[in-house]
Amino acid sequence: MSATISPLAPKSYPDMPSLRGVRMATASAGIKYKNRTDVLMMVFDEPAAVAGVFTKSKCPSAPVDFCRANLSHGVARTVVVNSGNANAFTGVKGRAATELTAKSASEAVGCGENEVYLASTGVIGEPLDATKFAGVLGDMHKTATGDFWLEAAKAIMTTDTYPKVATRTADIGGVTVTINGIAKGAGMIAPDMATMLSFVVTDADISAPVLQSLLSAGVEPSFNSMTVDSDTSTSDTLMLFATGAAAKDGQAQIVDANDPALGSFRDALNALLKDLAIQVARDGEGATKMLEITVTGAESDAAAKTIALSIANSPLVKTAAAGEDANWGRIVMAVGKAGEAADRDKLAIWFGDVRVAVNGERDAGYSEEAASNVMKGQDIPVRVDLGLGLGKATVWTCDLTKEYVAINGDYRS
Repeated sequence: MSATISPLAPKSYPDMPSLRGVRMATASAGIKYKNRTDVLMMVFDEPAAVAGVFTKSKCPSAPVDFCRANLSHGVARTVVVNSGNANAFTGVKGRAATELTAKSASEAVGCGENEVYLASTGVIGEPLDATKFAGVLGDMHKTATGDFWLEAAKAIMTTDTYPKVATRTADIGGVTVTINGIAKGAGMIAPDMATMLSFVVTDADISAPVLQSLLSAGVEPSFNSMTVDSDTSTSDTLMLFATGAAAKDGQAQIVDANDPALGSFRDALNALLKDLAIQVARDGEGATKMLEITVTGAESDAAAKTIALSIANSPLVKTAAAGEDANWGRIVMAVGKAGEAADRDKLAIWFGDVRVAVNGERDAGYSEEAASNVMKGQDIPVRVDLGLGLGKATVWTCDLTKEYVAINGDYRS
């Protein structure tokens, strides 16, 4: 956690309600950070349905392998997360660390090791000494409480400058259900399924296959549509749990992903995922600006997204934003190199409401002052219309500052 909080941080945090069926506790194990919590334990007293999406990295962490293997069982009783060490690229020692943690957690909770889920975030390539926190899991299980969401979010931070939390309510067949979520991430963020770590829990009664369907669809316009630095983490983990407690209120279990009763829940879940994803982008390491990049008129939605990410990931676009320079030539460059269909002479570009280019050249009414004023804001909307089709996409990113280099130049020291 950096000393200075991002200027793009939320001004306040939502009041996170307790959620029936889940309790949490945190501890300070001293894995990397001194004088702060670095272990989180979530406990489901009754078996919870579980879904997950993980990094597409070909070098995944040991906890990602562990979670993928357990997911087919569809049931969770506990989640253990540590920050400060990713337990990635740690070979046999990494697997031993996950095995020790799973064994300790299953003994603490009284469940099978295939009902345990693990996640780690932090330095890659350093062996994780799981004995540091394995011994505290029994106590954490006893002291875990429902009213602990903000503290849980703090325990999983690495270079994050603020905890990321979100909550929503939805209606399923006349029964009100709640969804709470936490996330962490600030650097090495170009999710290829999810952000570095995010855990979402609902008290709705929804089967694991339906949860998986909702989550797999929900990541695309949210976590998979934001980038800080174009680097996909080895540890990306996004998990969704349903405790089923709303069954006591008369909610009929949802077992079909096409059930019309899911409409309100799907909307609320997607809104929560987008909320968390944008909070991650707004905490990009060293960020001072948030860019929302919308591409329209592409040949397809997929093409629009590729072009939007080409713009969002361009160091030249991001440094221009940091310097408040309305350099739309860099947008032209990023569109041209994206590898998707584009017609130079049909291109139009806007910064905010200011059209800076149209029909492949500078707008006749272009005002440097008006464009520069948009760049002075903390939130900079950029829109590109390709004039070719109906494809559209929106992605979020932040600027690239000297502070990003400073943070990552001495990350391990």
